[in-house]
Amino acid sequence: MNWSVFEGLLSGVNKYSTAFGRIWLSLVFVFRVLVYLVTAERVWGEDQKDFDCNTRQPGCTNVCFDEFFPVSHVRLWALQLILVTCPSLLVVMHVAYRKAREKKYQEEVGKGHLYLYPGKKRGGLWWTYVFSLMFKASIDITFLYVFQAFYPNYTLPSMVKCHATPCPNTVDCFISKPSEKNIFIIFMLVTAVICILLNFVELAYLVIKRCCECRASKQAHPDLDPNWVNSPSKPKDLLSSDLIFLGSDTHPPILPDHPRAHVKKTIL
Repeated sequence: MNWSVFEGLLSGVNKYSTAFGRIWLSLVFVFRVLVYLVTAERVWGEDQKDFDCNTRQPGCTNVCFDEFFPVSHVRLWALQLILVTCPSLLVVMHVAYRKAREKKYQEEVGKGHLYLYPGKKRGGLWWTYVFSLMFKASIDITFLYVFQAFYPNYTLPSMVKCHATPCPNTVDCFISKPSEKNIFIIFMLVTAVICILLNFVELAYLVIKRCCECRASKQAHPDLDPNWVNSPSKPKDLLSSDLIFLGSDTHPPILPDHPRAHVKKTIL
């Protein structure tokens, strides 16, 4: 792995995140990814070889291991960490797209700005960030359900009973280092739950902040036409609602407050 590229991606995600997002990012990459890379793979490394059953029947141990461990914890955690970190990179990609549009606009027009702050969460970037939070929380919740379905109560017993073919009868199989594995399982579950809570807290923070900004904007501009959003003169942009054009010197004509009275005075 090229750690310089990885560090650049992380710094980009951290730059455009809120305070809750930075806490979530630190929690994921320090307490989940590093713990997974440093310890979890070693604990589950020789799991199948250490899975012992009290029989010498050929194939019985392999069948029993596959019955109790349909999917390894390590592989499930790897898939979970990959899927839960991908949405954060979408935010960086969206910011890069906005910066590219801003640069192209500057080259074509030469003055003014298309975006005042390309990295600020407004318009389409705000929706991308909200979608990433919802997706990350849903991924963690889904994997919690998957772990519960494969391993009831999430913990591993020290001994399991197996009667699958080709075992001659019900045999006892013993799992290696069950206490140590349960500690790591509980640790990963607790960190996943904390990450889910942080995602929902950040989502609520963004929604409440956006509502407060909209209310403040309406109070600051009470005479703003509510039909301006659907007006044909509004800039059409499906990805952002914070486009600005500072290079234009034309201003709309100022009309009187009472146009009918103005017409009557002109006629007279």
